[in-house]
Formats: sequence, structure tokens, C-alpha cells
Amino acid sequence: MEDLVIRDADVVDGSGADAYRADVVIDAGRIVSIVKEAAAAGCQRPSAMREIDAEGLVLSPGFIDMHAHSDLALLRDPDHSAKAAQGVTLEVLGQDGLSYAPVDDRTLEEVRRAITGWNGYGEDVDFDWRSVGEYLDRLDRGIAVNAAYLIPQGTVRALVVGWEDREATAEELDRMRRLVAEGLEQGAVGLSSGLTYTPGMYARDAELTELCRVVASYGGYYCPHHRSYGAGALEAYAEMVSLTREAGCPLHLAHATMNFGVNKGRAPHLLTLLDRALDAGADITLDTYPYTPGCTTLAALLPSWASEGGPEEILARLADPATAERIRYDLEVTGSDGCHGVPVEWETVEISGVTDPGLAGVVGRTVREAAELRGETPWATAHRLLVGDRLGTTVLQHVGHEENVRAIMRHRAHTGGSDGILRGSKPHPRAYGTFPHYLGHYVRELGVLTLEECVAHLTSRPAARLRLPDRGLVREGYRADLVLFDPGTVASGATFAEPRGLPAGIPYVLVDGRFVIEDGRRTDVLAGRSVRRTPL
Repeated sequence: MEDLVIRDADVVDGSGADAYRADVVIDAGRIVSIVKEAAAAGCQRPSAMREIDAEGLVLSPGFIDMHAHSDLALLRDPDHSAKAAQGVTLEVLGQDGLSYAPVDDRTLEEVRRAITGWNGYGEDVDFDWRSVGEYLDRLDRGIAVNAAYLIPQGTVRALVVGWEDREATAEELDRMRRLVAEGLEQGAVGLSSGLTYTPGMYARDAELTELCRVVASYGGYYCPHHRSYGAGALEAYAEMVSLTREAGCPLHLAHATMNFGVNKGRAPHLLTLLDRALDAGADITLDTYPYTPGCTTLAALLPSWASEGGPEEILARLADPATAERIRYDLEVTGSDGCHGVPVEWETVEISGVTDPGLAGVVGRTVREAAELRGETPWATAHRLLVGDRLGTTVLQHVGHEENVRAIMRHRAHTGGSDGILRGSKPHPRAYGTFPHYLGHYVRELGVLTLEECVAHLTSRPAARLRLPDRGLVREGYRADLVLFDPGTVASGATFAEPRGLPAGIPYVLVDGRFVIEDGRRTDVLAGRSVRRTPL
């Protein structure tokens, strides 16, 4: 007898087609039978060892988070309710060009320091891997949800070239190509870049193009956090479209937003650029989170010249008064490339997390508010945080535009990605709320997308980008990564005031046919594994 039958579900199958009523039978981790309108037709109902009455609930494929920062969280936190409770059954890690494989001992320490603000330093994690394959093997010991991995270009560059702003030599470029090829052979699904983060930002287009040629030869895709989301954003998008077209490589644009005052109302310009490329045969997708603020580290706002050489060099420059003044001028007057070419507006930069508990009193305040409380300039406060927290401070940037968010999420190439940073005492609510916020706010309350459209954006469309042959749809033979939710009550419980609130209206989530959420509560099941690149 089969393991489970889900009775009388309203199936939104991920294809974009209309919902239908059905009994869905699951066995050995896969969907083995779908009986449509069984009760109405008077058919014999399928049976199984366990039954779930899904009357009033939607059954959909599990949601795929195309932009996640759970690289260490999946290892340190077996519960992982931040994502499991949202209905996420697969996350894509290795984002923004910086993660923890491939590395050697030196590079691992440098990367841990550089992205402490994203993932913590990791003192509670046993870093018993160095290659991409070894990291994926580590995930295979059991995690809450499935995970795919992008090779981080900045980490590869740090391993081969270091943290200097210079062109790679021919020998170095050849070694980077080999590392990317090895990572793809070991199961990575593509390559990511963080082109406003060091050292990835130091790569010229010719270098990136050569790496993308390798990615294309393995059937992977390129996922850049490109060179600007502010001044010059459209030019930065066009650069990535042109680069990947030359390389013959599929393109997935990470957190494809149009932010800062210079881009208010300019989403249609971006969408026209993408439509022209798509109509000309380009292979492009993108992801967004359904919120206006962004999230990064305070150190990421610094100019690239101040970040050259890595974390210790940054701190040394901040300790020198004359150099620190140059940094301030670039931030506040010129417009730092780390702040996307826009002079920083300290009233939009909210402190969301610190590494040093002694600095916790500033969390939840903007840099300007924290400065006013101390009677000092915003730069003095920012400088004190950068040095005192050893670059580990996380911030929200309130620089987005709602009309841009809505326009981009409607696009035919759109998928969902949380960009969720899980650390800090007041993280961005997108880490805990992205997927129910799409369903509750943008579908039910605003009608920006229909339910069927939205589910397709969150399931089959990302599965197609990842080239997964048996995920992303409710189909016979497909893996039973599934979500049951109430379309009338589903909602994010995460707010900017209480960012770790869990969602409402998602009573059941299955990974590989096993309940990770049951009756709205996290079970102890660790059914997730690495999802590796499908060979060509």
C-alpha cells in the first residue's frame, strides 16, 4: 500500500494552468497517482497508509528559493523553520560570488571574515570540506530542505588571484577555468558573482566571459549580482546581457531590482531591455523578493579601492585618519561604487545586526538616528561600527520603490528569491516571509498576480532554470516536494518590527514525501539533500 494520499486538494500544479480538484497519492518520495475529481465522479478513491483531508487547501509544488544565504544555516540549524515553514523545499546557495567552496585554508579564513555579516563567522560549524563536491557531500548527511549550489566567482578569484585589484594572468585565468569546471563536474548548477563585492568586482568582463564559457559548456547558468543597482543600473544589466550572449551562457539576474531615487519608476526600462534580448533568443531569467528595502553589510557600502586586499586591509585604512576621510568623501559626496554610485543617505541605512554584543543598542536604528543620539556625525557612527564590529555589521537599505517591485514580479522571466540573511537580531523579514508574502499580499490582497501565475513563478519556472527534470510540477513520477496552504489565510508572519515571525496558513510541507511541516509545526525530519547539476 502507498505511503500517503492527499484527498480533495485544489491542485495548483505549477504550470500556470487552472486549479483542479484531485486526490494525490505519494509513495517512496514520489507522486505515483493523481485522480482528478474522484469524489464528484463517483470513482473508487485511492487508499494509502495515511490520509490527509485537504478540503479547502491548495496543493502546489514546493517553492524554490532562487537566492538564499543559508550556506551555513543549513548545517548549524537542523530546524531551519525560517525556510521550511514558508513552503520552501529547495534553496540555491553560493550566491553573490562569495561562499565556502572551493577554498584552501587561507581562502576559507578570508571568506569567513569577509561574509561574517551574512552568515556569521561559523565558529559553531566544522569546516571539514574544501571542494564543491565535499561541501555537497556534507549537505547530503541530512538537511531540512534541499539545496543546490552556485560556484562563487569571488571565492574562486580569492583562491587564485587574491584580493588585489588587477587583471588575472593567463595562468591564473586558466586555473580559474579549471576550478569552475571541477565545481560543475562535482554538481554545482552554475556560477555566481558579486560585482559590487571584493574581490569579485575586480574581474574585468573578458575574465567573466571566459568563465561563463566554461559554465555554458556544462549546461549551467550565470547568476550575477551585477555592478550597480543604483546609478548606472540599466547599463549594468545591459553589460550582463551582452557578456552572457557573447559567452553563449544562460543568464539569471540576482535580486533584479531598480533601487535608489535615480531609478524611481524605471522598471519598464529594465523590462524593455530584457524583452528585446529574450525576443532575440537570449536565455534570461531573474529573481526578486517582494519588499522594497535591500539588505547587505555596512562594509559593502565602502568604495572598492578601500576594500582591496581583504578585511584586514580595510580595517587598516579605517584606522588612518586621512584615508578614512577619503572613504567618507567617496561615500557621502562622490557616491561609492559599493553604494551603487549613489551618495549614501544615512537615514535610509538601518542597522539590523551586529557581531559584538556591546553594540546591540544601535540595532533597529538608522545610522543617522544612532548618530543623533550620540551627538556625532553619521560617518562617525558608521566608522565606529565598522571598526568596533570588525566589519560584521548588517544593514537594511530603505531605497526601493513599490511600483518597480510590482512591475518586475509580473515579468515572464521572473522567479522568487528571498535573498534571506538569517543572522542579526533584526534581520530583513524577507528571510522568513518572502513566499507567503507573495501569496498573501501580492496575490490575495492586491491581485498583482493570479494564484496560478504566482505558483508557477515560485516552482516550475525556477525548476526549469535549474534543469531539474522531476521537480517544480505536481505530476505523476515527480518528486513529492509539496506544499499544502490555505489561500484564504496564507500570510507572512515576519514584519520589520518582528522579522522572525513564522507564516500563517501553511499547515503541511513535504520534502521527498516526508513531512517537514505537519499541522503547522516543524517536525524533526531532515529529508533534504544536495540537488546536483543534471548532466547534458
